Amino acid sequence: MYSNKQLARIAGLFYLILIVCGVFAEFFVRSKLIQKDNASITAENILNSETLFRLGFVSDLMMMTAFLFLSFVLYILFKKVNANVSLFMVLFVLASVSILCINMLNQFAALIILNEPTYFSGFSSEQSHSMVLFFLDMHSYGYSIAQIFFGLWLLPLGYLVYKSRFFPRFLGVLLVVGCFSHLIDFFFFFLSPSIATSISWIVTLPADIAEFSFVLWLLIMGAKNQLTS
Repeated sequence: MYSNKQLARIAGLFYLILIVCGVFAEFFVRSKLIQKDNASITAENILNSETLFRLGFVSDLMMMTAFLFLSFVLYILFKKVNANVSLFMVLFVLASVSILCINMLNQFAALIILNEPTYFSGFSSEQSHSMVLFFLDMHSYGYSIAQIFFGLWLLPLGYLVYKSRFFPRFLGVLLVVGCFSHLIDFFFFFLSPSIATSISWIVTLPADIAEFSFVLWLLIMGAKNQLTS
């Protein structure tokens, strides 16, 4: 039987893996290789750095796996606070991970198009490269769809953090604000993409601060072992 402090640090480890893998895949792979306005350069970058592209793909899958284990550990920690709300938290994570995993097929499709020319023998290089960029764009849209749920999961998590008093209550408030931060970014992305491009990092900043603060607290301080009023 693990103590609350041990569970919190295990959760913190999974959360850290989630963040590191997600940041690597997004900022050190996709941002480096994908040129959204140039299909030919994107295709060339992927072919010249195929190993890096594959590492980014695997890193994303590791992120999703860590997300799943994180929700399970947090469920064990918080079920004594409110089992129903804890279950909702896990369900939101399951929905998010399911969408993200299926969406990864869009990213891998780009590699198949470039490496299996027999599938697209009737296409010119320009057409094949355009298809690569199309599937990578679909991956981006799929990722944003999943944002509904990795925003929503912060709502029950924030409530549980606040209610349990295992952690400082301000962390719970930050996490709830982070939930709405993600949801606002989602709506901007699909309803006004021109605006979303320029303000996304500002809109999601509260969520970033909330999650990084929570991870650090989990890893460094752990959690109190008893419920307090």
